[in-house]
Amino acid sequence: MNAPRRRADATENRARILQAAREVIVNANEVRLNEIAKRAGVGQGTLYRHFPTREALLAEVYRKDVDDLVAAAPELLAEHEPLPALAGWLDRVAEYAKVKREVFAAVEAGVWQDLSAHSLGPIGEALTTLLDAGKAEGVIRPDVDARDIILLIGYLTRLEPAEWDARAHHLLRVILDGLRRHT
Repeated sequence: MNAPRRRADATENRARILQAAREVIVNANEVRLNEIAKRAGVGQGTLYRHFPTREALLAEVYRKDVDDLVAAAPELLAEHEPLPALAGWLDRVAEYAKVKREVFAAVEAGVWQDLSAHSLGPIGEALTTLLDAGKAEGVIRPDVDARDIILLIGYLTRLEPAEWDARAHHLLRVILDGLRRHT
């Protein structure tokens, strides 16, 4: 009877660790594991049981952000027309890119390549879903594809932290305006 409780606690601890790590990645100048454990309300041992290395933790934060971003595409289409759904998804891209920039800056090249491989396919598929819906409604240009947009949004990882708030969402709106079909 105690085993299921521990599993639920372990799952909850893992989720809190990931959330705390994401907050630290986005808001701190340095990713410190003791700060992440403290924010998550767990001890160092619990953190290391779930994530034996700093890189493992950062990679999992990144993977979760990718998975959340991909899952958002059909959810947004279920709630909104294609163009507003794409706009909402691009807003999420800005937050994803902020985490991506910080994670990639903090991990080794080998882990970076693995994370890139994890994101490009699923994100391209999610973006294709949004673009296809907009094309079907005639609100998105027929001559663009997911790769075009992935190349354009790659700039987000180049923004300096001091200009993030002023530029990230604004530049995504410029891209969105360029995607609109003009009649």
